[in-house]
Parts: sequence; structure tokens; C-alpha cells
Amino acid sequence: MELRDYMRGLRRHWLAIVLMTAIGLGAGYGWTLLQTPVYTANASGYVASKQSEDVGISTIGDNLARSRVQSYLDIAGWRAVAENAIEELGLDTTPEDLVTRVTVENPEDTVIMKISAEASTPTDARDLAEAWLRGMIIEIDAIEGDGTEGSAPVTVITGDSASLPSSPSFPDVQSAVLVGGILGLGFGIAFAMIRTVSDRRIRSADDVEQKTGVAVVGTIPIVPGLDAENRLIDASEKPSGKVSHFAVSEALRSLRTNLQFMDVDHPPKTIVVTSPLPGDGKSTIACNLALTLAAAGTTVVLVDGDLRRSMVAKTMGLPGGAGLSDVLAGRASLAEVLQRTPRSNNLLVLAAGSVPPNPSEVLGSERMHTLLSDLTKHATVIIDAPPLLPVTDGAVLTHQADGALVVVTLGKTTHDLLEKALDTLRKARGRALGVVLNKTPLRGADASPYSYDYRRDYTATVPEDAPVPHTDIGADLSAELPDLDSEHEPVPAPARRGRRS
Repeated sequence: MELRDYMRGLRRHWLAIVLMTAIGLGAGYGWTLLQTPVYTANASGYVASKQSEDVGISTIGDNLARSRVQSYLDIAGWRAVAENAIEELGLDTTPEDLVTRVTVENPEDTVIMKISAEASTPTDARDLAEAWLRGMIIEIDAIEGDGTEGSAPVTVITGDSASLPSSPSFPDVQSAVLVGGILGLGFGIAFAMIRTVSDRRIRSADDVEQKTGVAVVGTIPIVPGLDAENRLIDASEKPSGKVSHFAVSEALRSLRTNLQFMDVDHPPKTIVVTSPLPGDGKSTIACNLALTLAAAGTTVVLVDGDLRRSMVAKTMGLPGGAGLSDVLAGRASLAEVLQRTPRSNNLLVLAAGSVPPNPSEVLGSERMHTLLSDLTKHATVIIDAPPLLPVTDGAVLTHQADGALVVVTLGKTTHDLLEKALDTLRKARGRALGVVLNKTPLRGADASPYSYDYRRDYTATVPEDAPVPHTDIGADLSAELPDLDSEHEPVPAPARRGRRS
């Protein structure tokens, strides 16, 4: 994977990253609400000797006071000092626990003693700091004096009294929220990277070409308005400032151009449109591709080769009735079942017809091969074939055609499924003309680099009254095609060997 793949993964999973970051922020703040607040109060005193009018004695006393500072720091952590504070304040705790809540420090090169006391309320913190200072004085008098107050030659004199803290020192809401947000962001990025690395779904044309060696010949975007009831695109639609299907139309024109230049000397005339699995939109693309080719003046015959689950007639808005299977079985002639669509004068549709009990054998018959050969002499043939993996019909049809377009759904079809579908074609000695990426978003992490905002980047350059080339092929094609019934015996329908699934 390259750096752009990781960046695309971050963009694709941005919502998960934002959500996990928000969860981290909320968890950090929620943790602060569950903690018991701790308030810290500070008191201070200074170590000094008894004053004397004699300057020499005062100097000696000051030196003595400085020498006592480190000793008094040790006294500040004694159990006796904690017991004095417990007795004075009437606390229900042990000296060992109370010592952990008090910190005594001596700033460098000073005789100042700073006492920081922690408690669950501001008042308790202030009282503890002051009581601790008084407890130190009591112990110093007991050690260096006769036990009475102020009897020690060097003692700690109360300086700044403790004040009520305005806010708790623990927990720190800002720090907790910041740490929670950073952790959530880290988990979100890790989640996005893991999903990106382990994702086997097709995400870009480059991935398909690198892993399969088959070119991506079309990228069909997904736009609002296309649904099960409205699958067809107006191939003559021009760019405009309103929301339209022009992006899909232009993608289909690009696919048409790629097919025309795939082999300049011998362009494919019989093209199978299939997919690895159902639901990839192969029938919709087959119908729209046929309309796009017909819009350019090409004579096109759209054949519904999916004898198991036909969709062409319904998509084109035509009656089903008799069709391909009936022609192959000799029950109808080709001229009787070819239907003209009102969407284009250059397009004829051959519906699937009645469902035979053996679709694979019917599609692989010599009569089917002859039919396709005769149609190809007069028109470009687009065949909507069944998916490659569930049944063998698509591979059988591809063997009889110039090649197949394999339609995959971006973000749904996996590389494994595409590999299996292409392998099925190879085993049937069929040719993969290319892969068509369907349902590609116009914007976002999975957007094709060739997608565009047609409302912004393009303006109509074709005159509104420009003629669309067409020919009336309805009767002409039927007249030019040979009568299959006179040249070949009908393909007998094999006896049913069981219930068709």
C-alpha cells in the first residue's frame, strides 16, 4: 500500500475517527466526574533563632537556623507530627495515611518551609496545612527545648497562613479531556488503518489493474434518481446547470470510446456484459451501453442472454413474451421476436423468451453461435449474460463472443470474487475485454480521479437542434438476416431431469 491508500483510508473512515475522538473526550470528562475532588492548601513558615540585641549572637543564631532547615524537613515527615494534627483536628485516619497527604519543601538557599496539604474540601485542606505547621513546632520544642511552647532556641515561625483553594487540584478536567481526546483519536486512526489494510473490497481502478492485469475500461458514477423503476439514461443528454444524469451519460460515452479503440483494426462486435455476482448492475449497464452505442449511429442489437432471470425487457419497458430461447428452439423466427425501442431507432432488442430447463446447453449450442455470427454481420451485439460465479451461462456466452465486460461494484465486490470470475472466463477460453467499475461516488474517498462535477466543469457546447444520427433498421435488419429456421434444425429441448432451481 502507498501513502495515498492510507490517506484514502483515513478519509473513508473519517466518521469513525471523529466518533472515537468524541468518545475519548467524553470518557475523559466522565472520568473526572467519577473522581473524588482533591483540594490543596499551602501554608508557610520560616526557620529562625531567638533574637538578641548582640549582633554577634544574632549572626550565630542565623547560621544555626540555616543549619537546622534540613533537619526540620525530616521532622516534618514524622508520625508524631501527624499524630499532633490528628489530635488537633479530630481526624478519623492513621498517621501513615495523613503523611501521604502533606508535602513539605524548602526552596533552595532559603530558610522557608512550604507546606502543601490535600483534603476533600477546601476548609479541610486549609486546616490540615496550618495544623501540620503547628505540629512541627510542637515536636521541635520537645526535641530542642524543654517541651514548652517557644522553648527551642531555633524554631519554625508561622508566616503566610493557608488560604481556601478556589478549585480542586485533582482531577484536572482540561488535562483529562485532552488525554481522552488524544487516545480516542489514536484509536480512531488505528481502526481506520486496520480496516484499510484488511479491506479486500475493490476501491480503485489502479488496484484492479495491478492485481488482475485487466484494464478498467469504464467507471460509472452513482447519481440520485437511478432506481429499480428508472434504470435508463438519456444518451443524448447535454450538460446543464441543473441536476441530471449527464455524469453517467459521459461515463458511458467514455466506455463506448474505449471499446471502439480497444482494437482499431478489429473492434469487438459481440460483447457480453456480465458480473461476478448478482446485484452489480450488469443489466442496467448493458441496456445503457446499447443505447449509447445506438446514439452514435451504430446499429445495435441488445440480446437478453440471461435465460434464468431476464431483466432487459423490463428495463427497456418492452413486453417479454417470445424471445431468444424461442428462436433457438425453432418456435419463432428472429424477425418475429426482435423489438424496436422508442428510445432509439438504431436499437433492436431480443428478449430472453420462455425459460428453458437447460439454459447453459441452449446458450452453448451451435444454433446460438450461428445466430450471433449472423447478427454480428449487420450490427454490434450487446449480450446481457448471467453472473459468472453462480452459473456457467456467462462463461459459455463469452466463449462464443468477442469478449466480456465484467461489471463490479466499487466498495462491495472483493478482489477475490473478481479473480474467481476472471478465472472462470479463462477456463472457458473467453476473453475479458475489461472491467467496469459501477456505482462509483462522484466525491469522497472512493471517488474516481476521473470523476467531475459536471455542473461546474462543463457547459453545453452542442446546439439544441443538432441532429442525432440514426437509421431505421427495424425491417432492414430482419430482411438482411438469413432465415435460421430454413438453414438449421431447431434445438430440441432436453427432457426435464428435475426441478430447476
